[in-house]
Amino acid sequence: MPLTCSGLIKKYKLKTRLITVLAVLLLPLLTQAQFTISGTVSEKSITLTGATIKIKNSTAVTTTNTQGKYQFSNLKSGSYTITVSFVGYRTIEKTVQLNSDQTLDFQLNQAAFLAEEVIVRATRANEKSATTYKNISKAEIEENNFGQDLPFILNNTPGVVVTSDAGAGVGYTGIRIRGSDAARVNVTLNGIPYNDSESQGTFWVNMPDFASSVDNIQIQRGVGTSTNGAGAFGGSVNIQTASPSENAYAELNNTFGSFNTLKNTVKVGTGLINNIWSFDGRLSRIKSDGFIDRAASDLKSYFLSGAYHGKNDLLRVNIFSGTEKTYQAWNGIPESRLNGDVQGMNDFIARNYLSDAEAAHLLSSDSRTYNSFTYKDQNDNYQQSHYQALYAKQFNDKFSFNGALHYTDGKGYFEEFKMSQKFSNYGLPPINENGVLRERTDLVRRRWLDNDFYGVTYAFNYQAKSNLNFTVGGAYNEYKGKHYGQVTWAQYASTGDNFRHYYDGKGDKNDFNVYGKANYSPVEQLSLFADLQYRKVTYDITGTDKNLKSLNFGNEYDFFNPKIGATVFLNEESNVYTSFSVANKEPNRDDFTNIKTGLLPKSERLNNIEAGYRFKNNTLSAGINAYGMFYKDQLIFTGEINEFADAYRQNVDKSYRIGVEIDASYIFSSKFAINANAAFSKNKIKDYIDYVSEYDDNGDVVNVFTTSYANPDISFSPKSVLFGELVYKPVKGFAAAIQSKYVSAQFMDNTQNDTRKLDAYWVNNARLGYDFNMAGIRNINIGLLVNNILNRKYESNGYTYSSAYQGTTTTENFYFTQAGTNFLLSLNLKF
Repeated sequence: MPLTCSGLIKKYKLKTRLITVLAVLLLPLLTQAQFTISGTVSEKSITLTGATIKIKNSTAVTTTNTQGKYQFSNLKSGSYTITVSFVGYRTIEKTVQLNSDQTLDFQLNQAAFLAEEVIVRATRANEKSATTYKNISKAEIEENNFGQDLPFILNNTPGVVVTSDAGAGVGYTGIRIRGSDAARVNVTLNGIPYNDSESQGTFWVNMPDFASSVDNIQIQRGVGTSTNGAGAFGGSVNIQTASPSENAYAELNNTFGSFNTLKNTVKVGTGLINNIWSFDGRLSRIKSDGFIDRAASDLKSYFLSGAYHGKNDLLRVNIFSGTEKTYQAWNGIPESRLNGDVQGMNDFIARNYLSDAEAAHLLSSDSRTYNSFTYKDQNDNYQQSHYQALYAKQFNDKFSFNGALHYTDGKGYFEEFKMSQKFSNYGLPPINENGVLRERTDLVRRRWLDNDFYGVTYAFNYQAKSNLNFTVGGAYNEYKGKHYGQVTWAQYASTGDNFRHYYDGKGDKNDFNVYGKANYSPVEQLSLFADLQYRKVTYDITGTDKNLKSLNFGNEYDFFNPKIGATVFLNEESNVYTSFSVANKEPNRDDFTNIKTGLLPKSERLNNIEAGYRFKNNTLSAGINAYGMFYKDQLIFTGEINEFADAYRQNVDKSYRIGVEIDASYIFSSKFAINANAAFSKNKIKDYIDYVSEYDDNGDVVNVFTTSYANPDISFSPKSVLFGELVYKPVKGFAAAIQSKYVSAQFMDNTQNDTRKLDAYWVNNARLGYDFNMAGIRNINIGLLVNNILNRKYESNGYTYSSAYQGTTTTENFYFTQAGTNFLLSLNLKF
């Protein structure tokens, strides 16, 4: 029977409803469909290898292979903006609406000026270097920059532990990477060495608010690639200062927070003038009372930079300087005061012959903020100025050069009040006062350091073929350091005066290195890496030291530091790598000046094995690596002292660090993301001998006790360091983050004694940021950082020593407490 008109209408409506229901049911599947964006990057008809392709507002990033190809996979439908950059070429971007697989090719044009990255390219690692590293972008630095020293901005990276003498991240701060202290972490600024040549440490307090002038940072863990300056035994921190903005700008950055912390920063820049010139400047001041009593800091700095940007060359001149006045808080808190142990404090007072005023101060102070120093001018005063001339030249598409001339001028002193000092310790005769022979006096002294550091760094880069490139580089640097002391006040003056030097010492150090690096890809999936460095160091120490002991050390070292590695690219998103590296390191100044007469320290050697896996797509970036660091003749403290009661380091035959590190970031959605890393390690000395000196009533050493230990933990080397961050962006311009850091227990010496350790701690911070704009102001940022939101009581650093009297051994422990809940509020304006 034929359908009627009404029947046809009913059938049509039913069909329409079925299609609609089916479409609704299939919609989630359609929206969850995953697509790819792929293509090539070229200049005219020549494909470019190693160009960087990023998806804006995500962690998705990749590089072109030897055929100039790239690919992003597993992308949901939607709008994407793709940016492509390559050294020496203009960065371009395209936006694509993705609802199917897309082929997106890019053709780059050579830049009117050379990219700033070429300045640090020779000392940087990349995914073909078979090196374990972490890059920190300018945006990440800005998010975490509330005026604290640079180590606290690096605190969120794998295997890093930071500490602060004042307890709140301003003033004297320290950083350890894989348990290695600052003297074993190589730091460069635009490829120029920053570590102090003699102590080999890094004093971040001399560069207040330097983070405000930094464009990006790369942390290489382990030996890393060849770099300039002191050998990297735990890691290296390679810092590149800010690149110019295309447009003129001005910024006002202000922070106020707990402990009367105040930061004011002014930044200005011309942008590119006639596409050739650029000038940038920064002026900063930071003040803080500190968490610890009287641990105040008064810091000032400036940064000036001017550049000429040619078509094929770049000349940049940087001048920056920092001045610090910091009240000393480096004695720490005695264990008895920290625990509120009155009897323990009274015993401490008796053992250490504290005066009545010192005893009363100890007993009445707060347990977590006690500072033994009460003299009003117990300050550290130092100014350091840097001058850098950086030049880069692109001769053709295969050959380029970058080099630098540099000079650093540093001068300063720390002042301290000392009670009942022997005149003879200052080269002065006793005095006769009304028939009374006085051999001691209260006094105020200053210990000075006046140094100059200058030299040249260079690197030639040659891209022989698309799959083969070479770098030859090196540096020659000279250091001249003067160490001297003055007595500026004395209760009894003897024959001295304010201008007399009671000791004068000199340190002259020349550091030459040359290295050659090569990357070769015999096939597309394999990259081979080799890096050979020769380093020659001469170091002469003359004059007298602080104990008036004559110094006459002449040392010369020849080091060969080879590195080899391979990276296998499994696909566009993942690779595996392995490397073997050797590093050698000379002793520092204290290893010579504090050692017993007649002994000499030996240089240290490290064999480093790294192996890892990396994965990266548009939502997930992850890596896992295993490492082994095997030391020969590592210098460590053993408890032994010299004839002036100074502790010194000794070589131990064999020691090692082995571990696993994990680093990952995952974007759940446009609103949620998580960042996390973990480091697990085992750090051991094969055979260790501990020394304890026994004293008599005159304070003379009458005996030395020794104890042997098999495989104890290396001091200040936590077995676990964990970090996690949850980021929430509910609306445009607003971001909130919860950060969590766990550091397991650390021993303060090498005996693995539970009575001499820092307890594990777990600290949580919260960070809020809101960006918006209004008429006349390009961007307004309001930020809030709340540290230690759960108000945990913890200590991040400390020290210990033991002594014996009449057969009884006493151990003294001292701790550096960190602040409870505290905040920093910032207001940043960009014009």
